[in-house]
Amino acid sequence: MQRLVRRLIPVLSIGVALLSVNSCGGSEPSIPVGADAGYVAGDGSIVVLPEAGRAPAPALTGITLGGDTFELSRAKGEVVVLNVWASWCAPCRAEAPALEAAWSQFVGKGVAFVGLNTRDSKKSAEAFVNRFQVTYPSIVDTDGQLQLLFRDTLPPQAIPSTLLVDKQGRVAARALGTISEVSLRALVEQLLNEKSVGQP
Repeated sequence: MQRLVRRLIPVLSIGVALLSVNSCGGSEPSIPVGADAGYVAGDGSIVVLPEAGRAPAPALTGITLGGDTFELSRAKGEVVVLNVWASWCAPCRAEAPALEAAWSQFVGKGVAFVGLNTRDSKKSAEAFVNRFQVTYPSIVDTDGQLQLLFRDTLPPQAIPSTLLVDKQGRVAARALGTISEVSLRALVEQLLNEKSVGQP
């Protein structure tokens, strides 16, 4: 009997481990079909490009969850924070309060925050925004094509990722994975303090 128990313990351990992996999402919504294709978890790394090494941001235009049109080119002269997220992404849920807190500190100070909701359903995205009381707009990017527009600059290769565009309309920084409120505010302030062309 003892031999049988000893043989069963490894088998049961493997079964419990597999059950834990499969159920780690708990009651959270499951990832939609195809949403995890090419999904990469961010490592928290932050890259800030020197001004001389920055390329112009792509011509990003999209419809927000609220039905408005957002054009990145119209935000020239402001620092733009672009956060790539999805409702099915657990790190995005963890990051949402920090983003909203940072946004609240820069309202009316020459900074624009916009989300890029990727590979998600509108219903799930709206539920996410309501749950975390996100007040800045989010562009709908159902098939992930808008995200790909940044492939030649600093591609957002993880979900979540955060890109920052400087006042000249150039991609200036990127954070892969979650970003803290403190780190995000420091990046925004750094870009705000940069002098524009022709500024004394």
